[in-house]
Amino acid sequence: MRYPKFLDKNGTIGFVSPSFGCAIEPYKTAFASALKKFEYLGYKTSIGPNAYKCDGIGISTNPADCGKEFMDYYLSKDNHSLISCGGGELMCETIDFIDFDKIKEADPKWFMGYSDNTNLTFLLATLCDVAAIYGPCAATFGMEPWHSAIKDALDVMTGATTVVSSYDKWERESIKDETNPLVPYNVTEANVMRVFPEGNVNMQGRLLGGCLDCLSNLAGTKYDKVAEFNEKYKEDGVIWFIESCDLSIMDMRRVMWKLDRAGWFKYAKGFIIGRPFRYGEEFMGLDQYSAVLGVIEKYNVPVIMDADIGHLPPMMPLVAGSLATVSYENNNIRINMEYI
Repeated sequence: MRYPKFLDKNGTIGFVSPSFGCAIEPYKTAFASALKKFEYLGYKTSIGPNAYKCDGIGISTNPADCGKEFMDYYLSKDNHSLISCGGGELMCETIDFIDFDKIKEADPKWFMGYSDNTNLTFLLATLCDVAAIYGPCAATFGMEPWHSAIKDALDVMTGATTVVSSYDKWERESIKDETNPLVPYNVTEANVMRVFPEGNVNMQGRLLGGCLDCLSNLAGTKYDKVAEFNEKYKEDGVIWFIESCDLSIMDMRRVMWKLDRAGWFKYAKGFIIGRPFRYGEEFMGLDQYSAVLGVIEKYNVPVIMDADIGHLPPMMPLVAGSLATVSYENNNIRINMEYI
């Protein structure tokens, strides 16, 4: 696994839009606030040409221009780390215009984003052997004040920490909107995780995963090189981190079945499952727990559920590709990521 250089204090952060940009509120104002924050902290910023575009379908602009922007910024010597402007819907169409062979040959560079950005954070690790950060998108850094999860994300990118932990409370309903673009997370719910089987957890393996909605699309395509990744790192095994956005619990069950039958979980050492965006949904005897466990419990590895990953923030920033030691005790997760 190749790891990018950490972002230096005077380094330049490039902002790219392979999915949505920051053209509309509340994201436009939040992005402007984020830029000021980064500059106040001593970083330079470089805004990609698609950041304020919104003429695309499910992404900032047409897929070819989205792919070109990403490649230009990834290969450029004028920026040192990249943060995605936003999530979206059809970033899968962007990856057709990304030259993964060139990325393999280039010096690795940090890329951070989540949700639709799974299309890159996952493929950088599995296609290019380059670590990437599954963490917040650019506009989130504009909140006032920062939640500790936001500081954690920047600390991971700068190398200030390699350890992240769960947070005390989470956001069930956001109050961020066009009239309140800079409000912090509305954390009202106590963080109560569930572990199967019950008890303390200690596991080690390569972190890999992302948004289940996107992983489902990638499975079985020409971009699916999970079998090769699994074999390369079979001595380490994989700790899968998974969360979902639009999927119903039946969708979740079907996708987990699909990935299982595709062999993705062959060397699973454990699973960290984030709170689904459709939290609490039940249908025909299925809930968010049985939707997952019904497929993966046969592996007899730890499964931590309702973790701080994904669309119901806050989220722990996770480095896809890193060798992680994960411990769980007294309703707290601690993840130590080694870059080896």
